[in-house]
Amino acid sequence: MVDGVAVSPDRERMAIEVKSPRDDFVRGIGQCYEAVCAGYSRAVLVTTLRVAKGLKKRAFRRRRISLVGVDAKAHIHRYDPDGWRLLE
Repeated sequence: MVDGVAVSPDRERMAIEVKSPRDDFVRGIGQCYEAVCAGYSRAVLVTTLRVAKGLKKRAFRRRRISLVGVDAKAHIHRYDPDGWRLLE
C-alpha cells in the first residue's frame, strides 16, 4: 500500500511513497516497485534531501521510479541520471 496516488489529466496514475529519516527505505523502494508492477504508470519515493543523497541511486535509474528530496527550506529536488535538479 502506498501513501498517496496522483492522477494526471490523461488518467495516468502515479504512486507516491513518503518516508521519514527513520523509516525503512528498502521497504519503501519495494513498495514503489510493487506499485509499478500493479499497474501504476510511475512511482516516486519522497524523503528528506539529506537522506535521499545518502541512498544508492541504482534502484532509481529505472525508468518509472523516481527519487525526490525535500530540503530544510521546502525546496523540492529530483534525482535524474545526470544528478540532482531543483524543481520550481
